[in-house]
Amino acid sequence: MANDTLTIAPDLLLQGQKAEQLNSRTQRFREPLTDDKRAQLKKVSQDFEAMFTGMMLKSMRATVSEDKLTGGGKAEETYRYLLDQEYATLAARTGGANSIATMVEKELLKQYVVPVKTGEEH
Repeated sequence: MANDTLTIAPDLLLQGQKAEQLNSRTQRFREPLTDDKRAQLKKVSQDFEAMFTGMMLKSMRATVSEDKLTGGGKAEETYRYLLDQEYATLAARTGGANSIATMVEKELLKQYVVPVKTGEEH
């Protein structure tokens, strides 16, 4: 007859225990999320998306030939760079639920303990 008992390798048990210990340690060091910190995380996330979008626009512009009608030059290059940065900043601020900034913000929020509001607090 076959033995129907389940055995778990000792090294897997040790890894599981170490993971639980690490998780409990990190829970102690997490700080509560304040409104100021949330606003700061939102701004950092939007700045990241604006920088990323700006880099994409710059790469896109590099693939398009120079416009012969306006003459080009350093002034136009600077203007286009600043315009692209404004486009990127506006896109980051008005992004929706699936924007890069929103996803980055959600990941950053995982570092914090979100206080639970009870019905007694008003």
